[in-house]
Amino acid sequence: MQVTKVARMLAANPSEHESGLKSCTVMALLDGGMLKRHKSWLKAEPPTIVVATIGSLCQMLEKHILKLDTCQVLVVDEVDFMFNSSKEVSSLKRLLTSYSSSKNRQTIFASASIPQHRRFLYDCMQQKWTRADVVHVHVNSVEPMPSCLHHRFVVCNRTEKNPMLLSLLQTDSPGSAIIFVSEQSGKSKKAGSAPPTTLLVDFLKSSRGRFSDVSLLEEDMNFNQRAASLSELRGGGGGGGYLLVATDIAARGVDLPETTHIYNFDIPKDAVNYLHRAGRTGRKPFSDKKCFVTSIITVEERFVLQRFENELMFCCEQLFF
Repeated sequence: MQVTKVARMLAANPSEHESGLKSCTVMALLDGGMLKRHKSWLKAEPPTIVVATIGSLCQMLEKHILKLDTCQVLVVDEVDFMFNSSKEVSSLKRLLTSYSSSKNRQTIFASASIPQHRRFLYDCMQQKWTRADVVHVHVNSVEPMPSCLHHRFVVCNRTEKNPMLLSLLQTDSPGSAIIFVSEQSGKSKKAGSAPPTTLLVDFLKSSRGRFSDVSLLEEDMNFNQRAASLSELRGGGGGGGYLLVATDIAARGVDLPETTHIYNFDIPKDAVNYLHRAGRTGRKPFSDKKCFVTSIITVEERFVLQRFENELMFCCEQLFF
């Protein structure tokens, strides 16, 4: 949705050297969209640019509603996540081989974190996902994270995490914040337990103070619920800010540049996840502000955070309460 919005804005306001070009139409293919409506649109006015999730795009291709014969540029964002996801990888491979030809297109793989990028480029050429003349563009390779980010951590027992988070929120008084919580385990779901995100939202809402208005974003929400949650945040962000409790679904692709504080209520599973969570703050046009990434950890998790520091080249300050 965010990419579509920006693409349409750019298409409506072309730069001076593009003023002579014909109008550029942008089509969004989102999960849960209506195939019949998309089919009518494609027949009436084939789009110049298609912005899609991998699932919805492959569905359109499989049903022969959309063809990529004349695709000139293919951009795959968050490519490392897609190749590490069993749901996405087979669809992505079909898109790169069966549905489109690498000979007729420019392929752009993008991500803030592509580990072993030389190996990745070699695999791209071997699998014929792209041409042999590959160019690797590495932006800000010395410092993976913006210098405006201030990393902190507090140590406590698991039973003390809720009051510790509350103390941090009261002390920091964040303008706008995202609190990251781990996904619910399969065992917990089978037992019928409430998700940890829901439990934390209920705790914050029941606490005295200004935390009664808390938003939620997680995997189990359908598309319309996620869209409504993000719309509420953007609508209210200019006034009193927001407080969002989210799983790692909000760690990639969500652009909320007003975010000043990130709280890792649960430590990320690896350094890549830490990088993407931290990347939700310190974003333009607010990147000149000092922003904070705070992790609430147990004593046993300290060595994990140290490993993230070494891998991502940052230093964490310990806070004491």
